Amino acid sequence: MRGSIARVALAAAAVAMFASAALSQSSRPIKVIIPYPPGGGADVLARIVADTIGTLHGPVMVVEDRPGAATVIGTQDVVRAEPDGNTLLFTNNSMLLVPHLRKLDYDPLTNLVPICTVAATPTVVIVNSKSPYRKLGDLLDAARAKPGALTYSAAPGAVSHVSVEMILHPAKISMTMVPFNGTPPQVNAVVGGHVDAAFVDYPAAAGLIKSGELRALAVGSRQRIAWLPDVPTVAESGFPDFEMVLWYGFLAPAHTPQAALDTLAGWFAKAVEVADLRARLQSQGMSAGGACGAPFAASIRRQYDDYGRIIRDADIKAE
Repeated sequence: MRGSIARVALAAAAVAMFASAALSQSSRPIKVIIPYPPGGGADVLARIVADTIGTLHGPVMVVEDRPGAATVIGTQDVVRAEPDGNTLLFTNNSMLLVPHLRKLDYDPLTNLVPICTVAATPTVVIVNSKSPYRKLGDLLDAARAKPGALTYSAAPGAVSHVSVEMILHPAKISMTMVPFNGTPPQVNAVVGGHVDAAFVDYPAAAGLIKSGELRALAVGSRQRIAWLPDVPTVAESGFPDFEMVLWYGFLAPAHTPQAALDTLAGWFAKAVEVADLRARLQSQGMSAGGACGAPFAASIRRQYDDYGRIIRDADIKAE
């Protein structure tokens, strides 16, 4: 009898502990750390989601930008945080490139636990509207005819760099990278005619594509996108396995209680169904929704391996 009472007491204590972890999200502010500069797409998106969560469920989500060292500084802060569900990382695919390019004191696959993605946006190959290239094949044929003569803008070791090499390296084509820090300078270099092309996230180029200053040659998503229905995918353009879509999602420190993760995942899943949030993201060239839990983790593992393979094969460097 006493043994049964003890087991019941232990079970009750465990339930209380997990319930406390889950409820702690609503009792004190949740810190959301963004490892990118303020004012960018991740910053804007995180604040939209935070506002929506507050409206739906009541908790205060405080967004903090902690850029530096190619996402390492902000990511480290989350890895070292108390795993109680009250400090989260909001990031994208770029976190999976860094471990292949520099030594880290953390492993994104084991020191962080994926919660949910909340939005995604395609990448797009752009050229100046005065360029003679009207489709991706035209650009690649010209680059093949004059190895190294054509140029593209990118941040060394970033998504913009890896995306291009995912096309060039398998095709054994050479173009010269002109380094720029940040996406806006990369786009401006194409507009100004300083480089021949770039591969950037769609929102960064959307306005200039609409105004006619830039031409989109291909998109990196598996299917064509609603914003550019007449622009083929890279897969349609001769690279059937190609995909480069930027996802944006939340992760927590490893060992965060499952009850807390489940609470957060439920909030995010409901938030991305809110019509106002979906409309605001759509206006910025992003689509709301994504994966939570195990499917998100599996996607991260697959992308980590794929990016590592192309970084090694193409000998991509961070500098």
